[in-house]
Amino acid sequence: MELNTQKKVAAGLSITSNAVIILLKIVAGILSGSISIISEAIHSFSDFLASVLTFFAVSHSSEPADKEHPFGHGKYEDMSGFIEGGLIILAGLYIIYESVKKLIWGYNLEFNSMLGIYVMAFAVIANFIVSSYLFYVAKKADSVSLYADAEHLRTDIFSSLGVLIGLILIKITGIVILDPIIAIIVAIIIIKAGYSISKETLNNLLDGSLPEEDMKKIESILDNNISIKGYKDLKTRKVGQCKDIEITIFFEPNLTIAQCHKICDEIEEEIAKSFTNITIIIHPEPENIEKKDNKITLSC
Repeated sequence: MELNTQKKVAAGLSITSNAVIILLKIVAGILSGSISIISEAIHSFSDFLASVLTFFAVSHSSEPADKEHPFGHGKYEDMSGFIEGGLIILAGLYIIYESVKKLIWGYNLEFNSMLGIYVMAFAVIANFIVSSYLFYVAKKADSVSLYADAEHLRTDIFSSLGVLIGLILIKITGIVILDPIIAIIVAIIIIKAGYSISKETLNNLLDGSLPEEDMKKIESILDNNISIKGYKDLKTRKVGQCKDIEITIFFEPNLTIAQCHKICDEIEEEIAKSFTNITIIIHPEPENIEKKDNKITLSC
């Protein structure tokens, strides 16, 4: 299956599974009278919105560059991931809000909780299967939005599992305070995941540099190349699944354009071996530099 098609299938599967799970949680929450299950249905609704965003993002990010977007549409994925991170955080905060209300004012679960237990167990299993597939496709396609959607579904696993454990313990012990306490612990995990996603995608939206590990790989390749006389202005960024690199490289003044071009091609090929979906722009300049303390600086 073509990679872009596989991404769309994964996003579509996420939308379908979320819609089914939301419906089941709403029905179970209403029939059982469980506030926890209804709150979890609202959390799953944020998953559904995130899945729709992901489908929109992967559908547009794979479109080729055009006149209005000469650098492509990769930022659709970063934008989607950032919004999803925010939705995850809001869902976590809402769960904490509902749990604190229960702790302060208390509540009684005067219902047969077995329906809720069955629905929560189904939600945990279904989300585990779908999120695992999304993680697989996201890693294969280096898709930020699919990864964010998979992470979103994984937080739903934790929250559903927390509610499930709470319902089982309440049924066994009759101690209803266990429900909100477990929910708060789960919410903290959810918020942490949302913050991590938002931080990474915001860095991409603001054209932040590639991770330090990637920068060191590029610098090592340049430092070990004996055909060049130095470099400056190494700039990197990540746009969706694509990585952009720009470098100014110094050459011997007596080299021809063809010779410089050949060396640039060799450097691009070597860097491309360490990365996927990469675009490299090299600006060659004649050597006119001073070396101070083993550092290369440009003389103006």
